[in-house]
Amino acid sequence: MFLLEQVVNGLVLGGYYLLIALGLSLIFSIGGVVNLAHGAFYALGAYILVTLNERIGFAPAAIVSPIAVASLGLLFERFILRRFYNVDPILSLLVTFGLAMIAEQLIRIIWGAAPLPVNMPPGLKGSVIIGDFLFSRYRLLLLLIVAFVLFGTWALLQRTAFGRVVRAGIQNPDMVAALGIRLQPYMVAVVMLGVGMAALGGALFAPITIVQPAMGAEIIIVAFVVVVIGGLGSFWGVVFAALLVGVVRGVTIHFLPAAGEASIYVLMILVLLFRPRGLLGERIEKFE
Repeated sequence: MFLLEQVVNGLVLGGYYLLIALGLSLIFSIGGVVNLAHGAFYALGAYILVTLNERIGFAPAAIVSPIAVASLGLLFERFILRRFYNVDPILSLLVTFGLAMIAEQLIRIIWGAAPLPVNMPPGLKGSVIIGDFLFSRYRLLLLLIVAFVLFGTWALLQRTAFGRVVRAGIQNPDMVAALGIRLQPYMVAVVMLGVGMAALGGALFAPITIVQPAMGAEIIIVAFVVVVIGGLGSFWGVVFAALLVGVVRGVTIHFLPAAGEASIYVLMILVLLFRPRGLLGERIEKFE
């Protein structure tokens, strides 16, 4: 029974990875940009929640935080990312790495270097009993929120005209250009959606993780592992990979606590040995 509880906790952890990795995958798939600054938006989401939590309450802060960070994503795309769509991806990697370092230092200047506590709403504390199992009330709520965000993103990409253009832009940007459709406005929306989801992850998981300046640098590595395992260009590949990574890490910690972190990278190596494109990866053409 304890093992099943660890699996559920692993799914929560996978949802946490999913919120960051899905936006990262979309930005790279369409723009061809390796965005190492993605973790900085996740950290900003957590820190903005910390700032607003005491003023307007947890729930409103968790809504305002990703919206504010998504607005920063608009400026990020307009003045930085847009310059790197048609150049060597290594350049975007270097620039966004520098931005991630700058963002981390700005966080230290504004909020300080010490970890900040986040008070969980009293109504979400405690556990619920389902049959013979005991689960954290807040973690179950997180699973529901992640599922809602996942379904909403899927519906946006699969059931709307916007989503059809984005999917076509991932698969064949030349065809989209030949039809007279500019991908640029869609890229703005994708970047805002991606960094907004990362900030939502930072805000929602702030009460159960450590809010500190280097948190963005720590999560971006795992997010890239998830994207690599899932495969570029595959929505469900990233979803499945995030949940798989979370469960594998949770179960490994149950049996061998010291190997929890290493299990993620062992999983990546095994997947790439047999599926170099990732679990559900597709061939992606360069953004034009």
